[in-house]
Amino acid sequence: MLSNETYHSPGERQLLLRFWKSARGFWKGKSAGWAWLLTVLLIATVLLQLLTQYSLNFWNRDFFNAVERKDEKELLSQAIRFIPLAAASLSLAVFSVWGRMTLQRKWRAWLSDKLYRYWLERDRFVRLNFVAGDYQAPEYRIAEDGRLATDLPVDLVLGLLASLLTAATFIGILWAVGGNVTIDAGSLTVTIPGYLVVAVVIYSIVVAATTMLIGRRLTHVLEENKRAEAQLRAIGTHVRERGEGVAPETEGEDGLRTIRPALKAVIAAWLDYCWQLMRLTLITHTNSLLTPVIGLLLCTPKYVAGTMLLGEVVQAAAAFVAVQNACSWFTDNYPRLAEWAASANRVASLLIALDRIDHPAVEHGPARMRS
Repeated sequence: MLSNETYHSPGERQLLLRFWKSARGFWKGKSAGWAWLLTVLLIATVLLQLLTQYSLNFWNRDFFNAVERKDEKELLSQAIRFIPLAAASLSLAVFSVWGRMTLQRKWRAWLSDKLYRYWLERDRFVRLNFVAGDYQAPEYRIAEDGRLATDLPVDLVLGLLASLLTAATFIGILWAVGGNVTIDAGSLTVTIPGYLVVAVVIYSIVVAATTMLIGRRLTHVLEENKRAEAQLRAIGTHVRERGEGVAPETEGEDGLRTIRPALKAVIAAWLDYCWQLMRLTLITHTNSLLTPVIGLLLCTPKYVAGTMLLGEVVQAAAAFVAVQNACSWFTDNYPRLAEWAASANRVASLLIALDRIDHPAVEHGPARMRS
């Protein structure tokens, strides 16, 4: 076995690049047809959902303006107009679930097949024990970490695309509806153009910075959690296999003494993970409570002054929430990003260890897994 002195653990950037070098093969070769068809359909769905959301935002304005005028005829017209918008939103949401899960399922099947093939071919699963590296519980990494490493990117990338498009679209609405605000501070008069846009950008930056500060250890915590869980499974399997032998080498009490330290490590890792999620939940939940209230409060002075109609207040507040939610994509998905990075790192560590079987002289040799 290669000595620990000759092996240097790769950094996170190297691991993610190694994972992607293998995983992107799904969009090439025989699987490319389905992969690209589903990708294009999902992007089209995101665009249609944005168009529907945009239409609903203007429907909110027109409906509440009719409420303010107590216009029964217009209210009935708006109620009828809502039906196709709601049907479109529902249909697109259902289709989005089918498309995402189909892409995830096919990508996972493709990647898992390649990983199992690479692990089992040429007796690498046996020879793996004679190289240095982070590859413990390879079967668990392929089954569980491989699933998360293909499930999460689909959700995250589509969510990011939708957030960028939503922010770009609804910032225009905020700028047009909110307009400028003039603040008198004694002898000083300050006019802020597009004040709702300025407010939502500042607020989003503060929330994102707070999330990064609080959750900076989350990826490491998740990797440790997965490592401890895999170790517990491996020890349990080892104890069972020894007990099923013709001449058992351990009794039940000995097995418990072997398992308990691993179980203790799992519980400790979960406790650390729990504390991390509690801190992040404090930020995300506070944000979800404050955002609609802040949007309404920022519009209230103009409504009281008679420069903004009720429908425009509702439209601007809804646009404020849409933009802030889009800008909070990173905040809301930080735990999932960390979970994906942890799973992708574990799959990549196994791949690098398998690479070293064929290229023992190369520290982090090129990918050998066939695409």
